[in-house]
Amino acid sequence: MTNLDRTEQIAMQGLLATINGTLGTPLAPEWERAYRTVPRHRFLPTRLWTGNALVECARTSDPETWLRHAYTDIPLVTQLHDSHDSHDSYGGAGGDLRPSCSAPEPSLVFGMLDMLDVQDGHDVLHIGTGTGWIAGLLAHRLGGGHVTTVEVDPVLHVQAGIKLQAARLEPVLVEGDGAAGHVPGAPYDRVLATCSVRAVPRAWLEQTRPGGVILTPWSSPWYDFGLLRLTAHSDGSASGPFSPHGTCTLMSSQQPTDLSIHRDVVRPEQLAHLSETKLSPWAVTGEDRAAKFAMGLLLKDAWWAWHSNSTMDGVAFQLWIATTDAASWAAIDVAERAADRFTVRQHGPRRLVDELEAAYAWWEGAGSPGPEQFGMTVTADGRHIAWLDSPDNIVPARR
Repeated sequence: MTNLDRTEQIAMQGLLATINGTLGTPLAPEWERAYRTVPRHRFLPTRLWTGNALVECARTSDPETWLRHAYTDIPLVTQLHDSHDSHDSYGGAGGDLRPSCSAPEPSLVFGMLDMLDVQDGHDVLHIGTGTGWIAGLLAHRLGGGHVTTVEVDPVLHVQAGIKLQAARLEPVLVEGDGAAGHVPGAPYDRVLATCSVRAVPRAWLEQTRPGGVILTPWSSPWYDFGLLRLTAHSDGSASGPFSPHGTCTLMSSQQPTDLSIHRDVVRPEQLAHLSETKLSPWAVTGEDRAAKFAMGLLLKDAWWAWHSNSTMDGVAFQLWIATTDAASWAAIDVAERAADRFTVRQHGPRRLVDELEAAYAWWEGAGSPGPEQFGMTVTADGRHIAWLDSPDNIVPARR
């Protein structure tokens, strides 16, 4: 390490120990050298936000806390944008501000770099430059000429370039939509996205050599979670498994239109179909990550939001479910959590609670598999086919 004061060195060493502990094995020597030579804090902005409440920390007013956040194994929000959506908006973070760029927790970063399995001479396409730190790590490992990094936000693109230049690291910097990749540098041996996707862009497959690897965080409208590692095939398709790690900001070009249940989806004149369900709403929206991940794969374009309710007699709150095209919706009324039956109202061409019951029953019948048992095949024409344990065992999608 050079030009680091004692406090920074201690902070870096502490985080390194945490990363090694989280990964269960020491960083490979080449990645430890990159970690020590490319300090994370030098790529972070002077203002950071932490946690779901987006608590702000500024380096100018509280440098000790800022440095502690920089070297704690947590994700950091590094940019916000205005949002006028209410707390029930689809995909929203709540309030008037929403994260538009984040720095993933370092253990996730190095876990992804390990999964990427880069070798000397590999050409890497990195999607989502962000702060520039991950591009810097890759450039240190491979040499700047072997790394192309793409950022859609012009401000972030410029800021990352300044910091990379100051660190004497020179990846190829591209301002543009990461979903399009970067044709002039193709084909690539590795594609690494540090923003999540709900569909793998065809351009990534087209720009990856057969046998090459595409690694990206995964998102569904139901649940943002998981990493997808695809191997490219000579027929233009790619396939591979999920792993139970990873939550990143969704790629800008795949950001959905914000929908509010009562503003955009439900209309007073709509007649709902009444029924009951024995499925607990918490089974599919609670702490069970495996269940939520599976529901996201099976229902594909369905999302949910909880609402407290003080206007309906005997109903404390409701779980609302809707499709991303706002054509179908359902509500599960909850009087008390211990109830064994819940009243259901459904409207639209899809009966979403019926689909949810069927998906959950299938998942339980399959042994309640976790994300690591699922995989995905992306065909050359862009179809996404989820599977369980092997590509031959296709998941029964509910749409």
